[in-house]
Amino acid sequence: MNMELQGKYAPHKVAQERRADGTIIYRSTGTLGAVAEKTSDWVHHWAAKTPDVVFLAERDGAGWRSETYGATLQKVRAIAAALKGRGLNANTPIIVMSGNGVDHGLLLLAAQYIGVPTVPVAEQYSLIPGAHGRLQDVIELVKPAMAYVVDAVQYADALTLPALNGIEIVASRGATAGMTTFEALLKGDSGVDIDAANALVGPDTVAKILMTSGSTSNPKGVLTTQRMMCVNQTQVSDALPFLRATPPRLMDWLPWNHVFGGNQNFNMMLSNGGSLYIDDGKPTKAAFGRTLENLALMTGTLAFNVPIGFSMLLGALKQDETLRKSFFADLDMVFYAGASLPQDVWEGFEGMAMEVRGSVPLMTSSWGLTETAPACLLQHQPIERSGIVGVPLNGVTVKLIPNEELRYEARVKGPNIMPGYFNNPEKTSESFDDEGFFITGDAMKYVDEAKPELGLRFDGRISDDFKLLTGTWVRATAIRIEMLASLAPLAAEVVVTGHDRGEIGVFIFPDVEAVNDAGFDISAIKNGAVVCPALAAELAKRLSARAAQHTGSSTRVARAMVLSEAPSLVAGEVTAKGNLNFRKILAQRAALLARLYSANDPTVIKI
Repeated sequence: MNMELQGKYAPHKVAQERRADGTIIYRSTGTLGAVAEKTSDWVHHWAAKTPDVVFLAERDGAGWRSETYGATLQKVRAIAAALKGRGLNANTPIIVMSGNGVDHGLLLLAAQYIGVPTVPVAEQYSLIPGAHGRLQDVIELVKPAMAYVVDAVQYADALTLPALNGIEIVASRGATAGMTTFEALLKGDSGVDIDAANALVGPDTVAKILMTSGSTSNPKGVLTTQRMMCVNQTQVSDALPFLRATPPRLMDWLPWNHVFGGNQNFNMMLSNGGSLYIDDGKPTKAAFGRTLENLALMTGTLAFNVPIGFSMLLGALKQDETLRKSFFADLDMVFYAGASLPQDVWEGFEGMAMEVRGSVPLMTSSWGLTETAPACLLQHQPIERSGIVGVPLNGVTVKLIPNEELRYEARVKGPNIMPGYFNNPEKTSESFDDEGFFITGDAMKYVDEAKPELGLRFDGRISDDFKLLTGTWVRATAIRIEMLASLAPLAAEVVVTGHDRGEIGVFIFPDVEAVNDAGFDISAIKNGAVVCPALAAELAKRLSARAAQHTGSSTRVARAMVLSEAPSLVAGEVTAKGNLNFRKILAQRAALLARLYSANDPTVIKI
């Protein structure tokens, strides 16, 4: 346990009741702290208290372009007046088509200041021609009155979409005739009573329409209210009071079209007077060097990332003593989400922190969805292992419905839960049960049923589970996680197969760089599958070792195939948030699936 952080986070306080049918009502017994009415309250507070502290910053040449809290308030009010002067209101959303940036952040806050919803979408939808259809679908759904891009030249192709006809285009750079410059918005509108407009915004005002990932169904627009975002920040800081004690600092790449980066991280900085430095790198081979360059200039008190990002960072820190020392110097928390952090990566950060400074930051995770703002559960006590998502936050009640022995379907209720989906009353109605609990579709297990204060573990999406031909249930998420660990670093992703089949199989998407570094030649391909006997032998050895520990049909993987083509964003096989759409992959690669279960295909690895 890290004694240095004692007192910086709250103890777990929970209660539960068991119903006759086995359902458990699991909740926090803590009292919810004071909640801001709207995000503009935070902007005003910090502009008055710490006007010269940096709120937002992005790379500009060798340094940073930054906006202090004082400047942020001035610019937000000016932009808000310009929007109001155009007649924008709750029924005229603004779609944001480019990625994270200072102007993007100012526009979001300005729209929220006067109650205009923003719709941030994945920049891939604009930058990849094959994904323009998805962008057009979103535009047609929300019917925006304005569209923003950071660079009209970079996003030129997307700006020609028919769905944007008649919509005002705003660009920070490269605006052409007929477009509006961002600078023009900063001039405001002297005829607007901006204080009166702001006064009309309240907790129930819709701040954003966030699109779901579409990994299990078609993307839906989540109505994200001021209350949801403001309550959620109080809930998190109630659990992690060190956020209030010292304004946090964050270097972060996580996209603002996603609830993790756009709600949790952005608002965490704003609500606590922190500083958000935008990392224009990403945890990819092509862009990670930029992340390291940015970290060399500025490190944070918090580190948020997905597991692959932390894995890449750990490797870089091992090679750079200077960066290693600066990274851990002020670090209060390492927070992962999106998937379970591999235990070796977890232990690598623990060991490195002890070596650098003699103590370990709080290492943790949380659980929630776009519909929940996002955090519902949070692990805010020190633990020694990855995979635990914690206990209910103040104000959150979790209904745990038995799914099988020691496994539960999770449903949630609280002030951070959405009121519904945009223009979709049918889906909204389907998403809540008769007691008003939001049906998440996720499964949970207790760390220890006898000790509910130890929290829950995420146990997969119930919709990902399937039955073998024998009627045996297969928990696909758990198998996928084990497969990724067993096949690391050779497998970038796996898809578990076997629905209505006699045994479990897996599609393996190789990590091309890791496979090449290991000396395997995967250039030979047969109808979408890799032909490499040496790689097949290595994978068979690893799969056989695992199979020796998993002899039952519900867990034993009996066959595998290495696919030559990565999951496609354009084809909908991978979402803009990086999640695989397993159903779409299996449907679009039906011929490969049939070969995986054939008797004589030479590309099939049989265990």
